[in-house]
Amino acid sequence: MTARADSAAGTRQRIADALVTLAQQRLTIEITLDDIAHAAGTTVQTVLRHYGSRDALFDAVIALTAARVEQEREAPPGDLDSALRVLVDHYELRGDFMARMVGQEASDARIRSFTEPGKALHRRWVVDVFGEWLKAARDAEALTDLLVVATDLQTWKLLRRDRGLDRATTETRMRALVDALLSPHS
Repeated sequence: MTARADSAAGTRQRIADALVTLAQQRLTIEITLDDIAHAAGTTVQTVLRHYGSRDALFDAVIALTAARVEQEREAPPGDLDSALRVLVDHYELRGDFMARMVGQEASDARIRSFTEPGKALHRRWVVDVFGEWLKAARDAEALTDLLVVATDLQTWKLLRRDRGLDRATTETRMRALVDALLSPHS
């Protein structure tokens, strides 16, 4: 029984991983059950047996990925060096994939159901990490907005991908933005 359950769990994980890999390569609307089954080394029938439908598979993978993202972004409040290192590590790992998802959110409600909570997670991350500065700020909401922008995926993408800066320089530039915002509150 245990071997069978382990095998089923392994197959289920391979299917989920196949979808994530495919979603990193192309638009989700282009990904078929045949594509997922082939990438997972299984059949469409097996995919359907494990998940029930393409939509249910996407929902399960979105939930799994959201949980992983939250863990990857855990950072100590007030420790800006560690927090930015964790954040940039997260962007290095998932930034290109996340940018692809954000690019699809206007035309795909399922993707929007993933990106909207991600944006809310990022705002909570800012409030947690920068809480001591926000408490001292005259306009905490405005400062939160600006810190969200300074540490956002799009900021990383502009520096890292569009400008072609290396990882260390990207983190340093993001830290410079944060320091400029926090200096009046220090």
